[in-house]
Amino acid sequence: MTTTLVIGATGTTGSRVCAQLAARGVRVRAAGRRAPGGPGTVRFDWYDPSTHDAALDGADRVYLVPPVGTATPAEIMLPFLEKARVAGVRRAVLLSSSAIPPGGPAVGQVHEALPSLFEEWAVLRPSWFMQNFTGHHLHARTIREEGVIRTAAGEGRVAFVDADDIAAVAAHALTDAEAPGTDLVVTGPRALSHADVAAVLTEVTGREVTHQRLTYDEMRERLAAGMPQEFAAMLAGMDRAIAEGAEDRTTGTVLRLTGRPPRDFRTHVERAVRR
Repeated sequence: MTTTLVIGATGTTGSRVCAQLAARGVRVRAAGRRAPGGPGTVRFDWYDPSTHDAALDGADRVYLVPPVGTATPAEIMLPFLEKARVAGVRRAVLLSSSAIPPGGPAVGQVHEALPSLFEEWAVLRPSWFMQNFTGHHLHARTIREEGVIRTAAGEGRVAFVDADDIAAVAAHALTDAEAPGTDLVVTGPRALSHADVAAVLTEVTGREVTHQRLTYDEMRERLAAGMPQEFAAMLAGMDRAIAEGAEDRTTGTVLRLTGRPPRDFRTHVERAVRR
């Protein structure tokens, strides 16, 4: 029986991947810095190599969520992936971003290296998460506290995607007889501006939400208050790319791999409100 190591098992996609794999009867090793004790769980910290061997022991597939808050994750991830290959991991599925191409900044360097490390692989490149507006993200906090979404994305549109749909694609990439062997751009069904998002939130919740447009510099400095300057600059740059139309697209990835259409934003918000 295969064992799938899920790194970031308590996170937005990792927790959902664990649940979907378990529902399929797949043996899962849930790994994370805050992983609970008990069977099937293991502590894992990208920044602490002493936690890596136990996580890899007996695993032949791995779901990779990059370390948070660094603009250079390849420096940490590539040595681990070399170790994983030697330890017997045959298939690796990497969580990246629709905004980052292979060979691009941040996790794009890991994406570029993955096919040379593993014969069976896939890279998930989801658009921005719907959960950013309803979970614990900065946007969700300012929506709850101030009724405002602040971005440098202007009127640019994004086909925001539900994390449940990302996890469903990941589960297929990890368990299907043949690995995708490519990158998979994962989107929701319709591209929305942040003003569109604010309008849906207003209609569903009954509380007015607005989109405040910032400049690139304003967004970078706002983000830099809570993260390294280099990482803040990268995220603000992604907003600027959205404003220029880089994310205004939809794909059929969710339907093709799972057999069902992706969840739309209104349905996601209605579900979040009911919880």
